[in-house]
Order: sequence, then C-alpha cells, then structure tokens
Amino acid sequence: MPSNMPGGELRRLALSVLQPGFVGTEAPDWILRDIGDGLASVVLFSRNIVSPEQVARLTARLRAENPDLIVAIDEEAGDVTRIESATGSSRPGNFALGTVDDTELTEAVAADLGRQLRAAGVSLDYAPSADVNSNPDNPIIGVRSFGSDPDVVSRHTAAWIRGLQSSGVAACAKHFPGHGDVAVDSHHDLPAYPAGRDEIAAQALPPFRAAVAAGVRAVMSGHLLVPAYDPDLPATLSRPVLQGLLREELGFDGLVVSDAIEMGAVTRRYGIDGATVKAVAAGVDAVCVGGESADEATVARLAEALVAAVRGGRLPPERLAGAADRVREFARWSAGLRAAGAAGEAAGDGIGHVAARRAVRLTGAARAALPLTAAPHVVELVPVTNMAVGSQTPWGVAGPLRERLPGTTSVRVRGQELEDGAVALDRCALEPAAGRPLVIVARDAARHAWMSRAVTGLTAARPDAIVVEMGLPGTVTAAAAQIFTHGASAASGVAAAEVLTDASAGRAG
Repeated sequence: MPSNMPGGELRRLALSVLQPGFVGTEAPDWILRDIGDGLASVVLFSRNIVSPEQVARLTARLRAENPDLIVAIDEEAGDVTRIESATGSSRPGNFALGTVDDTELTEAVAADLGRQLRAAGVSLDYAPSADVNSNPDNPIIGVRSFGSDPDVVSRHTAAWIRGLQSSGVAACAKHFPGHGDVAVDSHHDLPAYPAGRDEIAAQALPPFRAAVAAGVRAVMSGHLLVPAYDPDLPATLSRPVLQGLLREELGFDGLVVSDAIEMGAVTRRYGIDGATVKAVAAGVDAVCVGGESADEATVARLAEALVAAVRGGRLPPERLAGAADRVREFARWSAGLRAAGAAGEAAGDGIGHVAARRAVRLTGAARAALPLTAAPHVVELVPVTNMAVGSQTPWGVAGPLRERLPGTTSVRVRGQELEDGAVALDRCALEPAAGRPLVIVARDAARHAWMSRAVTGLTAARPDAIVVEMGLPGTVTAAAAQIFTHGASAASGVAAAEVLTDASAGRAG
C-alpha cells in the first residue's frame, strides 16, 4: 500500500480503525456521515442509553448506514454496567461469580446478558475483565476481577466468553497483559507492573491464554507499563507487548482494541493524537475513543493524525491497511455471530439474582443476629469510585430493605463530609438507630482508611450492628456480624436485603 495513495482512500482507512463514542440517545448526523465515509465501529456508554428498546432503535439507525457496523458497549455487569446504568445491574459482577466458582452459572449469566445486548443491537462487549486482582489495593480492578487466583480467573474468563458468544455477542478479554497488580488508576496516570516475565506468565497471562482457547476474537490492551517487555512504552503503545507477546507467544490472531485512548495514562505523555498513532503502529487494530471528548472534531482530528503519520513515514501504510483488514474481518465474523446467536429474551431478574444470592456469605455472628424483625437504620458509606463505575448507578441495601421492612431509614455518608466535619456519625448514624437495628453498608472498607475508621467506630458503639461489605472482603471488622456480597450490583443489594430479612437465604462464610 503506497503512502501517496489518494487522500480520500487513506482517510477512509484511518476512519475504519477508530471506534468512537458519541453523546446523545439518537445517532448524530456526523456519526452517520462518518459511517458512510468508512467508520466501521462505534461504542455505546450510559449517556446513550435510556432503555433497551431505545438502544435497539439507535443501533438500527446506525446500521442503516452499514449493516456490518460493529456496535460495541462497555458492559461488564456487576459494578460496571451501561445497559442498566439507570437501575443498577440485575446481574452480579465477576468477583461474585468467581466466589461461587460454578462455571456453568457464570456461563449462564453471561449468556443472559448476551441475549439482552443482542436484542439491543450490540455486537461487541468490552468484557470480560480477565485481570487477576493480585493487589488488593488495586484502585481500578477490584470486584471487576473473578478473583486473585489465576486458575479461578482463567476458568471463569473462558466460561464468560462461551456464554456471551453463545448469544451472538462477541466478547473482548481485557486489559492485556493484566491490570490486576497495579496501584495507580490508568484513567489518571500510568501504572506499572514491575514483575519479571516468569511471574507475569504464571500470574497474569493464564486467563488470556484461556480466553484465546475459548475462542475470543477481541482483546483489549491495558494502559500500563510492563518493563519486563518494554521499559519505555505502555502496553497499548508497545510492539513487544502486542506483537511479540500477544500475537507471537499467545498466538492471538483476532482484533486488538485499545482501552479508551483519551485516558491519562497515555495522553499525559503523548497527547491523544500521538497516542492514537503510536497505538496503531504498535499493533492496535481499533482505537477506542470513549470519553465525552468523542465528538466530530476529535474523530476528524484523529483520522487526520493517522493520515499525516502515514504521509510522514511514522506509520507504515501496510500497518494501517492491516489494522483496517482486521476490523473488516471482525465485522463480518461478528455479524455472522449475531445472526446465529441464541434467540430468546434475557432472563432479567432470574439467573442474575440466583447468582447474586449464591455469592452472599455470612459470618456466624451475622447468622445468629438474623433475621431482622424491626425496621433498621441503614448507614451507607460511599467511596469515590473509579471512572469505570458510573457515578449515577444506584447501589446499596437501604432501598431493597425498605421494600421488605417498611419504616427502614437510611443515610449516605462520604469521607469528605466526615473529614470536613459536615457530618457526625453519632448524629446521622447512632442517634437515629437508637432502639432499633443498625445496618452499616461499606464498599471496599479495607481500601479506604476513613471508611475503615467509620466501621470500627460504629461497631464499637453498637456491637450488635450488622456490616454489609459490598466490595472486597477485608479484616476491618473481624469481630462484627458481617455479610459479604462480593459486589455492589443492584442484584447484590437485593440479595443482601433478602438475607437480612431471612437468614436462611444466605450461606455461612
């Protein structure tokens, strides 16, 4: 492919390797024009979603311009949900499924999600997270992982992929080569994974090998530095990682998708233009442009940057053509997968709630204190979540408890409010709970010092309080009555409320 090819043809190739989001619940004119000019993919986020029916109309309008258009979504279920962002996910996330450790259940939950996505017109899901959460202080993965054991993560990654793809939606294993052992959120800065190659092979790579063996046709790169393979460039921009490790060592020949290219881990060093060009040069086939900045001007700018890089000799023309070929090949395959996918409606509040209930664990002290017979006061301790988790997505236990025990009261407390003195726990938590049960809801208390202190103080004042931990279990409240949901989806909140009002609904930890 010559670098002096006509500008229109080169721009069409450049557009085909971009995978942008957009703002709004209807297809903007610029997206429709770009699809006509060669754009082969779009990605949906919660800002594009009102209801499954509305999404189906939106995707049908988009595909009127190109029937093979790849419509992606960042839908993990559990804490990271887009299709159910307004209500919270009716399915538990990966950590809950890994805790149950029933691969048939994981496959069934993923198939249920796949049916919902397929009915809405989605053809590619940026899931599952194949990361092994080996660092409990990881600020970005946590309950998005199936767990900290590579074997558990591997078998559930494979099961999730089988389930989703059986329903006609392509899976995308992420975040290669593994985002589970970092201490920095890549939305903001560049994390590093300093392990040696042997440790990486034993700890981080097995789930990706399992994903390839399970037939995954898309892998998402992570924005993290892996010095054992490349001391200079993040994985998304690294040819040794994407070509040497992923393609040559793991034998993956499908579509490589970048994590959102506007994230700080890559743009703070290279800018969005430079990161896009470097990603494609390194081996990325489809560049996800997912943020609010994904507008007409940004997409035009990135396409122009790719064209200029080819003209200037910084991006081999055959690399751009190869990426475009892989996108087209994937589009044809995923269209066939969607057409052949299992028919039927998603079970909704069926298999997801079954799975969430099976993931609940109780300490003996909690079992002895249940069920609640009087309406409690619920204190929900609210952390600042990472950007992958929708800030408006509902979570917690107070709502479903109120449905079961009318008269339940609740308060939400944030760390900054406690530190500023705007809220005092004795007034908002202890006084309203006088003479009634107290339920404390935490989310990763072991990772947040303020939350750990709050839980410790409240349980010291009220030893009869029941703590519901909706994040990673920790040892903050070892002596207290505790319930662990292993995730904060809506399904997990309902499961916790059921246990609180019917002790026979949970299992001892």
